[in-house]
Parts: sequence; C-alpha cells; structure tokens
Amino acid sequence: MVRIGAILSRTGLLGIGLALLAGCSDTWNNPYPDSDAHVNTLYSAFSERPKHLDPARSYSSNEVEFTGQIYEPPLQYHFLKRPYTLIPLSAEAVPTPRYLDAAGHALPDDAPSAAIAETVYEIGIRPGIRYQPHPAFARDAAGRFRYHALDAATVEGISRIGDFAYTGTRELVAADYVYQIKRLANPRLSSPIFGLMREHIVGLGELGTALEKAAQARPDAALKLDDFKLEGAQVVDRYTYRIRIKGKYPQFIYWLAMPFFAPIPWEAEVFYAQPGMADKNLTLDWQPVGTGPYYLSENDPNRRMVLKRNPYFHGETYPADGEAEDRQAGLLAEAGKPLPFVEEAVYSLEKETIPYWSKFLQGYYDSSGISSDSFDQAVQFSSGGDPQLTDSMRDKDIHLVTAVAASIWYVGFNMLDPVVGGLGEDRQKLRRALSIAFDYDEFISIFLNGRGIPAQGPIPPGLFGYVDGVAGMNPYVYEAHDGQIVRRPIEVAKKLLAEAGYPNGRDAKTGAPLVLYFDTMASGPDAKSRLDWMKKQLDKLNVQLVVRGTDYNRFQDKIRKGNAQLFEWGWNADYPDPENFFFLLYGPNKKVASGGENAANYDNPEFNRLFEHMKDMDNGPARQQVVDAMLEIVRRDAPWIFAYYPKSFGLRHGWVHNVKPNLMANNTLKYRRIDPGLRAERRAEWNQPILWPIALLLGGMIAVVAPAVIAWRRREKSRA
Repeated sequence: MVRIGAILSRTGLLGIGLALLAGCSDTWNNPYPDSDAHVNTLYSAFSERPKHLDPARSYSSNEVEFTGQIYEPPLQYHFLKRPYTLIPLSAEAVPTPRYLDAAGHALPDDAPSAAIAETVYEIGIRPGIRYQPHPAFARDAAGRFRYHALDAATVEGISRIGDFAYTGTRELVAADYVYQIKRLANPRLSSPIFGLMREHIVGLGELGTALEKAAQARPDAALKLDDFKLEGAQVVDRYTYRIRIKGKYPQFIYWLAMPFFAPIPWEAEVFYAQPGMADKNLTLDWQPVGTGPYYLSENDPNRRMVLKRNPYFHGETYPADGEAEDRQAGLLAEAGKPLPFVEEAVYSLEKETIPYWSKFLQGYYDSSGISSDSFDQAVQFSSGGDPQLTDSMRDKDIHLVTAVAASIWYVGFNMLDPVVGGLGEDRQKLRRALSIAFDYDEFISIFLNGRGIPAQGPIPPGLFGYVDGVAGMNPYVYEAHDGQIVRRPIEVAKKLLAEAGYPNGRDAKTGAPLVLYFDTMASGPDAKSRLDWMKKQLDKLNVQLVVRGTDYNRFQDKIRKGNAQLFEWGWNADYPDPENFFFLLYGPNKKVASGGENAANYDNPEFNRLFEHMKDMDNGPARQQVVDAMLEIVRRDAPWIFAYYPKSFGLRHGWVHNVKPNLMANNTLKYRRIDPGLRAERRAEWNQPILWPIALLLGGMIAVVAPAVIAWRRREKSRA
C-alpha cells in the first residue's frame, strides 16, 4: 500500500498544505507588519482626506485631528479641568488684557466697554522651543540654506518631503506668530476667519487690502509678508509679541488656543513657494511645519497618514490636577510624567464603517465611534435610560466614552417670512405651537439611538450660561412634573395654533389649510424617513409640510437671500462662551443683507441690546442674569425650534489609557498612553486562525487525488 505522505509529496499537495498552515499564524489577518506587534504606536482611521493642513486655512474637525498635534498656538485648554480652562502652551503665561482709551491712556480692568478704544495682549513665548526637523531649515557648512533656490530639474526629481537628504531646525521666536497673523490676511490663502478678525485686530483689514493690490499687480510673485506692516501685531523682542484689538473683545483670548494663531516660520513659506513644489503637493496644506509633539511623517491620503514624535519637542508633563473623579478614574496616574507617551500614530483610510468596526473588534484599531449599524451590538440602555455596554463588549474589556457635544441642532424660522416670521404675539404663538409639536425626545430615540439631549435654548451644556435641570427648562415648550421635565401636551400646541389664527390648522379668515415649506439638503433612504417623521409631527396639528430638497449650493443661496421658510441647521462651538451661540441670533448678523451667521434673520432690539452688553462682560452672577434675560426673550420669540444637543458615544480598548472627552481641546493625542504588550496579547487571542476548513479541503483533495495516484502506480508496476 502506497503511503499517503509519499503520494502527497509526489503530487505537491503536501507543500500546498504546509504552506497554508504556515500562513495561519496568530497574526494571519493582521493588517500591520508582524514586527510592529509590540511597538508604541496608536492605530486609528480617517474616512475623508483632510483638505487643508495649513493653519491659516484649516477649520474642519477631520483636519484639526492632525493640525492640533503639529502646531502650537500660545495657549491650550487644560486636559482635565471643567469648566474648560485656558493654560499656557508655548506662552509663558495666559496674557492679561490691558485696556486703553482713545488717547492711549491706560484704563482700569473694570472700565466700561464704551470707554475702551483698544485691548492690548502682550504674549511672552518660552525660550528654547524648536521646530520639527524639516528641509526648509537645512543649511550647508557655510550656513546657506540648502533648499531655498532649487532649480526645476531638482524639483522634478522630488516626489515627497522625505526625498530631501538634509533637514534642520531652529528656535521658535515671537516673529513667527506675527508672521502667521499676517498670513490670515493673505488673499491667496482665503482664511475662513479673516472676515471676523479684520473686525477685531487693528489694521488687519488694511493689510488685506494692501496684499490684494500686491497680488493683483504681480500675480506670479510670492507675497513677502515681512515687507508689509501690521499695526495690530508687532514684535516686542525675540520672545515677546503684542496684539492690539479694537475696543473690548474678551472672547479673543480663546482664539489664541486655536491653530489659526500658531506660529509659521518664514523659511517654510519660502521653501514651498518655489516653482514646481505645489505640483508635487509640497505645500503647507500637505506637509505642515510645527513645534508640537508630533510631525506628519507620511501623508498618503488614499492609504494612510502617519504622525511621528517630534525629536526636537520642547517637553511637557502630564497634568497633576483635575476634577475630583479624575483620580478615581485613573486619569491622574501619569501625573507629572513627560509627554507625549505614544511614539507614533498611524491613521488608515476607512471609507466604510463596517470594515472599521470589524478591525476595531479584532484589536487592529485602538478606538472607534459607534455607527447606527453597530449600535445595538455595542450599547444597551438600562431601565433608567442610561447607556451601558453589552456583555460582548465588556468581555473584551472595551470601555464606553460619552460626552454631550458643545453643539446644537435647530430648525430655523425665516423671521422675514410673512407666515412664520415677525415678532407679533400671534407669530410667536405659531412658532411655539410648532416647537411643541416637533417631539425631539422621540427623534433622539428613533434616529440617534438616544445620542442627544433635547435642547432648552441655544447654549449647550458645558458653557457658561447653561443651567441644568428644571431651572434651565424652556417653559414655553416643556413643563415640570415631580422634578421631571416633560414636553407640553399637544393640546397646548393646538390652543396656541388657534390663538395664532389657525384653528385646526386652517386660516381663520379664509379656511385655507396652513401649508409650510421646509428646505433641506438631506437625501437618501435615512433622510426620507426623517423627513417623513417631520411631516407626521405637523400632522398632529393638521398642518401640511412641503419638503423642498435641493443641493448644497442652491440651499446656501436660498438661505443667503432669505427665500427659505423653515430649514434645519447646526452649530459647533468655536470656544466655550455663550457669545459664540447668541451671536447666531444677533440682529446685525442677519444672513440677508449683512451675510452674517444669523440664518433665521432674527432681529429683536432688546435682545440685541443685551447681547452687546453681555459679550463684553466677565463670567459671573451679573453676566448670568443678562444671559437668563436673553434666554427668556429667544424662548418667548422662538426664532428656532431648539432641537437637540448631540451626544457622542465612543469606544476604546482596555489597553488605551488617559481618555477623557475634551470638546474644546484639539491636541489631546500627547496624553494618550498605549499598552502594546496587552494589545498584542489580545490580538493573538481574538484572531486565532480557523484551521478546520483547511484540513477539510486537504482531506477532500486527498480523497480525490489518492485513488488516481494509486491506480497510476499500479499500472506502472504492471508494465514493469
């Protein structure tokens, strides 16, 4: 009898089987090299290529995930403290504003806003901070820049930043911050905050005009910003610069914690401005240059982006203080230790949520959001309505991280519209009736898997001015029962509607049905179900809702011209101050005519007066009183249906430490700590190869091939 092993050997099946089995190691499906199993690397993903990484242009959340780790503005938010607290980053201290009158004389800190002509911030920078390694700083033995005068042939041979053989660094100086502020006015960059900042920084608007003329006169020449002066941003000495603000604008201090005000070295602009560089994607938009704990070592947005630890990072330590519960949560275990903890962060492109979710469960991503498709697998609600992890998640030592976003979604009424607009009592009652009818408690449950909180006004939780519980309730839409906030009955809405002149949803004078028009950019199956839900809300009042779908550009045009009647909109906080939400309802900011962010075109003189007073006040009881008065006005007038404050749900594996949601800070990667050994253990445990299909396949192949081989051997022997 011929041995099976000999048959397999002669037919090559043994080699195939051994190869298959050899390929099934513990990391048989690992998307990363086996050599990286124990490296101190964080693994994450992105779904859309960041469009701008230049701090003068970048304003999107998917961009700041990278820019926040690379650039260092003078200030940052304390990682753990709440309410959100500004602390120094590259600055020596949080600057204290000085107030001057029109003659340039100093004023006391409590001077009335009307007397303040200018606010001055003098910012001292810590000496010894250095930029990341970059070829823009490289010099030869004679001290000349190696790469500031490249010829076309040299540029043609370069495909990525790593192709340059030499790099260098230099110390951060105050002039780099002034240079960046000037860049905000560069017309070729189209900074999204130039329009706002020109209203506040002395001389920035004039600088923009001068740069526009220079750009038109020499369209192919680089703008040399050092040739242009800016009164509102001046170098005092090597480590100090001064910013002058028109009047009083206390919210400006928050902007100093955003990448817009991070330093940019002039060498980087000269380097990238050379002919042919932009064609190779060698620009600040693709290859940023900063002083932060990380630098972008790889930018292949069709595959992956990699942040590596900056070898010249000036150093920082993990915070030693926080809130009372932080110590119990283990968030102070690293107090005083040097940052950053992670050596590298690898972000892979994942356009679809299902592959991302699968790799997270296998341990190949360290954290994950929760899509609607996977929500029930990850989260369940207790009888009290509290979110908690499912048993399968807890078994994997996965942790749930939740936070209410500093954001709001609302349905806006065009206050210029003859039907739903106006400040008359009947129009107020109409809008309040609709506000009651739109049951956003139900919406949050159906469409958001409970990931939201019904909004009681324009200010979200976590910001000064927000009041929790019954004391902060919108009494025009909700009422309290036994300490619980519940939506007013639909009968109240029907009564208000009748008092507004539309009994049972019909015009009291003509008998015509009340028809409202809702403009939206929403599309797709999920959008259809949401729009159907909106129609059903108004069916309760016998009011008809006509949905007018449109594309983004057309929608924006209708809002800009005031041609919409009802629309859905949202806003994310730029900084933690009620002014950043109340300005959305400030009359002079109306979208129509002024082009401001007041898309509802709401214009109440009393609200405007209080806004102008409130925006310049320091936080305290007096300011809270003004905020409360403003909330009463907008709740009564109801220019918005206050829909909900979004609530984010995220997951992290047990090997990821120092995770606390910080909705203002964008530079939190440096605080993360990874346990690579535990991660490698868990990956091996969760990704054991399944060998029985291979064994079954080999058995089947043997069963098919062996009889034929045996028969062939017998024929060979008989011939012999």
